Amino acid sequence: MPKFTRREILTAFLGLPFALSACRSTSETLLPAGEIIGQSVDIGHILREHRNVEVPANNWENVKVAIVGGGISGLSAAWKFRKENFNDFVLLELESAIGGTARSGKNDFISYPWAAHYLPIPFKENTELISLLDEMKLVEGTDKNGEIIVPEQFLCREPEERVFYKGRWYEGLYLRVGASEEDLRQYAEFQKQIDLWVNWRDKSGKRAFVLPIANCSTEAEVLALDKITFAEWLKQKGFDSERLIRYCDYATRDDYGLKVDQTSAWAGLFYFCSRVRKSGEESQPFITFPEGNGHFANYLSEKVKDKIRLNSLAMQLIPKEKGVDIVYLNTETKELRGLHCENIIFSSPIFTAKYLIRDFTESYADQFQHNAWFVANLTLKDRPQQRFTKDFPLAWDNVIYESPSLGYVVATHQKGMDYGQTVFTYYYPMCAEENARAKLFGLNWEQLADICLTDLSRAHKDIRELVTRLDVMRWGHAMISPRPNFLWSGVREQAQKPYRNIHFAHSDLSGVALFEEAFYHGLRVAKEILPVNFR
Repeated sequence: MPKFTRREILTAFLGLPFALSACRSTSETLLPAGEIIGQSVDIGHILREHRNVEVPANNWENVKVAIVGGGISGLSAAWKFRKENFNDFVLLELESAIGGTARSGKNDFISYPWAAHYLPIPFKENTELISLLDEMKLVEGTDKNGEIIVPEQFLCREPEERVFYKGRWYEGLYLRVGASEEDLRQYAEFQKQIDLWVNWRDKSGKRAFVLPIANCSTEAEVLALDKITFAEWLKQKGFDSERLIRYCDYATRDDYGLKVDQTSAWAGLFYFCSRVRKSGEESQPFITFPEGNGHFANYLSEKVKDKIRLNSLAMQLIPKEKGVDIVYLNTETKELRGLHCENIIFSSPIFTAKYLIRDFTESYADQFQHNAWFVANLTLKDRPQQRFTKDFPLAWDNVIYESPSLGYVVATHQKGMDYGQTVFTYYYPMCAEENARAKLFGLNWEQLADICLTDLSRAHKDIRELVTRLDVMRWGHAMISPRPNFLWSGVREQAQKPYRNIHFAHSDLSGVALFEEAFYHGLRVAKEILPVNFR
């Protein structure tokens, strides 16, 4: 990439007015220690080069099932195998740490997430996910309606959310301060629309929006929502309140990495409806830990740790008359190894299939589009000062109203560590920008760290003085994009069908990058394969 000035970079990521203000002082460029975490982009791009590889004869081994990808879907499949006493499998993971977008990190005083950081309490119908939570001792019983009760210490601690606007912090994510009567009327009417869809049922009793998506209604009235953007749906309903639109835009950027005018209306409503049991109730409480969903990834991996091979880049999947061969590279030793398998579980993003699977010509893979993100973990020696005594206090989730980022979550919040050192996890979605990956990977650590600190300085003038370390992880293909005419086009169902002896399991297949969906697909494919191996 060509070299850009600091002002040009900040303008591209944070907007021209703020960039101009930030660049007035050269003292605002102080950076702490830190680095870019994760595999080199060059290693991932080996797949695109279609290199010819030859594995030494003594580096081949036989295994009934190989799982490619150590995110939640791959780990869930492995967990299911172990529970069913099937042990003839291995799991290959490119990275040096397990978890995919549920990966976490740790310093000398707290763990922290590298991406996904919460799980809503599942409805009672989601029995398989509840069985995992029960096994993890996260369930203490059920209420009178049969819904599970999760102990309070595992639920997101108050205060949950706050938003920074014009120099002050306020409670919640919808900005009520300064709202006009029309703003509040539209917000109330929007909630009524959500209630209508929460209560909606088709002739067979299915909800329009529920987790996992496989249980959603496929009535034409519901699927028609996938043909327009969420912004178009809001306009059709007469919603033009800037505050409401920003609120919805935050939601779509948060879960999908897309702006409100890029997101399918079906996906937009799914965000607000799928976690609400019935109208008038709040969304399901969040289960969360300092390390976010790394808590679940670490638990699942611990159950199958003897089967996991880290730093293992699957380079070729070669379907045979019977079974599939895998060639993979140990990225540390540079050693090529091979596996003769009966079945493969492909738990990597679907778009990579054409690079990995020999003679794979299914055109549907190109329909799965992803968004680039970067995440930064900032270690602070102390908490930022509150500017005003009446400011709403530091919360678990902290959003800057006028920032294109998603703000940050606080790792120490859940443990009640309200003073002293902490870790902020900062999220920046590229929102399907043109050449987003090139833009992201064209920047070095110093430039990305500067974007993060400059953005956070809107709310915390002393942020640079407090940060002792700042590490960055770049996610080139972090989240599947539920854009219009994708979710219910038939392409997801097509991609769920096995290709020869290769079975696909990834949250991509749901069209939304959520833990519940990855878990569902991991178990779905494991159950497809288990009967074959126990005949």
